[in-house]
Amino acid sequence: MKPAAALLAALALGGCSLGGGDDSSSSTKPVKTQTRVEVVQGIGTEGGFDAQKIYKAEAPGVVTVISVFGGGGSLDDILNGGGGGEVGEGSGIVLDGSGEIATNAHVVTTGEGDAIKRAQQVYVEFADGNRVEARIVGQDPNADVALLRVDTTGLTLRALPLGDSDRVQVGSPVAAIGSPFGRAQSMSVGIVSAVDRSISSLTDFEISGAIQTDAAINPGNSGGPLVGADGRVIGINQQIASKSGGGEGVGFAVPINVVKRSLSQLRRSGQVRYAYLGVASVPLYPQLVDKFHLDVGKGAWVQAVNPGGPAQRAGLRGGSGTSGFQGSTYRKGGDIITKVGDRPVSDSDDLAGAVARYNPGETVPVEVHRDGKVQQVRVKLGERPLGNPTDSGG
Repeated sequence: MKPAAALLAALALGGCSLGGGDDSSSSTKPVKTQTRVEVVQGIGTEGGFDAQKIYKAEAPGVVTVISVFGGGGSLDDILNGGGGGEVGEGSGIVLDGSGEIATNAHVVTTGEGDAIKRAQQVYVEFADGNRVEARIVGQDPNADVALLRVDTTGLTLRALPLGDSDRVQVGSPVAAIGSPFGRAQSMSVGIVSAVDRSISSLTDFEISGAIQTDAAINPGNSGGPLVGADGRVIGINQQIASKSGGGEGVGFAVPINVVKRSLSQLRRSGQVRYAYLGVASVPLYPQLVDKFHLDVGKGAWVQAVNPGGPAQRAGLRGGSGTSGFQGSTYRKGGDIITKVGDRPVSDSDDLAGAVARYNPGETVPVEVHRDGKVQQVRVKLGERPLGNPTDSGG
């Protein structure tokens, strides 16, 4: 994780009170009634950004996710200081009437990479006060996404519509809804400050295409929705860049198109597999191109290839020797990747995004500039490791 970035799940020792609902250990058993499903189809933008309308439509579909790590006894006992357990708290999104809930992986797990462990128990609190136990269907540490499922009997579910994060534009108004510091059903508003950011995941690989916003998000907002003016979810709030640990107007959301890909695979198999090229690269900029007399102005300049990885096996070349420039050190002579398949590559983020479109085991053409010539190298992609690769990259 980058030093300035903080994941947003709130962690509290036993003794805090989250309020709302009885847990399943209560002696009074609820009367089972039929599930009621409401679907938000989008609220339109004819009247511009209407925060009150968005909140009324979306908030019932946002839940609080409570994760118990260790300890014994009932959830209420742990929350009130008994049982010796730790409790993590975040937010989540109701996806449909079947009881599917999307949240961040770090809300329901601890650790990173191949050391990730799931919470012993997970509970979901709905806006109407219902609290039910949830099952973790699977988690994707590379995208920091988890899929939960609850028994829907007797619940009223408000399913939120998912948008298209590829169409998000800087300056668009947005709302973040969740449970910051345990304050359920809280909303803040702002704008999209930037797109195509790279943010930390729970592995050594970054999440590309992230959405930056100045809407106030804080610990406990993790897993909650970032909503556009039309009421569609464009991202899941994931982390903040902060020196104090609180929201300072620089928050980030995992783009919803990345979330969709994760959810699709988690439904099928409970895990998500990512293709892996095995290179470390840097983006080009005009002064760097001039300094090293490169023959192309945009692309991902390969500095190193992972020994034994797909790129090395296919013959892709990293640089050799070192040369300093503008405070950084570069290896000269490496390939410059300008296209993967039919997708142009302008920088290292583009490279990561292009590789992520494929599945492990697929063979793809990679266009490279080498020694003043353009050539195509066919690479059979591997599977991205959870642990520390020798070289990070696509």
